[in-house]
Amino acid sequence: MVVSQFFILSARGDTIISKDCRGDAIKGASEILFRQVKFYEQGDCPPAFNVDKVNYIHIRKNGLLFGATTRFNVSPSTIIEMLNRMAKICKDYCGVLSEEAIRKNFILIYELIDEMMDYGYPQVTSTENLKAFVYNEPILVEASKSNLRLPQGITASNRTAPSASAYKPVNSNNQKNEIFVDIIEKLNVLFSPNGYIVNSNIDGSIQMKSYLSGSPELRLALNSDLIIGRENGAGAGYGAVVLDDCNFHECCRLDEFDQTRTLSFYPPDGEFTLLNYRVTSEFRTPFRIFPHVEQIDPLKIECNITVRADIPEANYGANVQIQIPMPRNVASVTADLPSGSAGQRCEYNSTDKKVIWDVKKFPGTTEKNIRIKINLNKGSASSATARKEIGPIAMTFEIPMYNVSNVQVRYLRISEQHKSYNPYRWVRYVTQASSYVSRV
Repeated sequence: MVVSQFFILSARGDTIISKDCRGDAIKGASEILFRQVKFYEQGDCPPAFNVDKVNYIHIRKNGLLFGATTRFNVSPSTIIEMLNRMAKICKDYCGVLSEEAIRKNFILIYELIDEMMDYGYPQVTSTENLKAFVYNEPILVEASKSNLRLPQGITASNRTAPSASAYKPVNSNNQKNEIFVDIIEKLNVLFSPNGYIVNSNIDGSIQMKSYLSGSPELRLALNSDLIIGRENGAGAGYGAVVLDDCNFHECCRLDEFDQTRTLSFYPPDGEFTLLNYRVTSEFRTPFRIFPHVEQIDPLKIECNITVRADIPEANYGANVQIQIPMPRNVASVTADLPSGSAGQRCEYNSTDKKVIWDVKKFPGTTEKNIRIKINLNKGSASSATARKEIGPIAMTFEIPMYNVSNVQVRYLRISEQHKSYNPYRWVRYVTQASSYVSRV
């Protein structure tokens, strides 16, 4: 695998980092990549494509574009894996992965690239191994606030974590002994027009970031009633957590996992995924969407959409956005929210022909509504055809300190802990919408 160029582009197409690895740089390669990604004619741009006998491969991370070019016939998946590792290492050493962090730490980034690649060939892509060769200190950049809270069973001397605690560089001199655990679940749900679930699954992961000195052995215990494999969960009792399948990080030892659901491991430096899992059995969705479309007259359609939060009252959906596509032959659209809709905003995007409905905070056990009045162009296609073009409704959200599968961390301990060594342990649960769609 040989890489000719590596670069990092901003969301606007500005070149933040550019590295000519072999002296055969293609003039304007970053601009070619950005234009292909931004203005691809056939929908979403593929992660690998060829222009003038040059292969372009890219990934997106946090609004940034990580790209590479090569004149050789290489495996695209290998280059994509390398780009993912380079993005992870940039995040580990800068603390956060953002345009500001990359710009402020460009000297550090170039030093990392020099150690990770030699004449276009990948070398060291491990965070801890790079520590011995990297000498530049990172410039800290503030991260967005993070909702970190301890669940029952996790103890620490201080129950309040500063908002930026999980976003420190791995080679920062001023660090406490801390370890952060994120249980992140991404939902893929398809609803029928009457609000029933047609298809659903959960892609979950347990992500960790370690700042522990000495790399001690850790023990992490999950639900004692956790069952792996749907065939094994056929006779499971009420409340058991059934995972279709899962895979573990290479650092995990599974000697006790079958009996006690306990993982033993030495955490590597930086951020890593301890466990990935998948759930396809039925689960209670956090939100339900109920659309109702009514034909007022041949040129007028009214659409009423109700969204219900089926989560506990103590939880809430943050940064909720609902997008409702409109018919192609629409003349005008009016979207109305009921009175007392504080923290909500709706607008019609005439370019994309979508109504975008934003809810800043959606409390559990509540409902929210929107009414959309659609006027069609005269002499356009039949209203029946226009009705079919409404939707599907797409929803995005994030629910802090809540997960759907009920995968829980019972405890996180150090195997041989000395009394003077008492690290901070923080656990966060997050539920997100990966593909949350309702037919109309």
